[in-house]
Amino acid sequence: MAKESKGTGFQSAAGLIRYFEEERSRGPKLDPKLVVYIAIAMAVIVELAKIFWPVSS
Repeated sequence: MAKESKGTGFQSAAGLIRYFEEERSRGPKLDPKLVVYIAIAMAVIVELAKIFWPVSS
């Protein structure tokens, strides 16, 4: 039978901890609601631009 390796759990967990520590330290902090509101506002602006400045093909 194959031997069970008991030391692999800590090594893989250490990589995850290192990844999440780097993830937290970078980038601006934005509320998810703000991102949704900005996306909706941009969609409205684009649709209004299509109405007021039509492009003839």
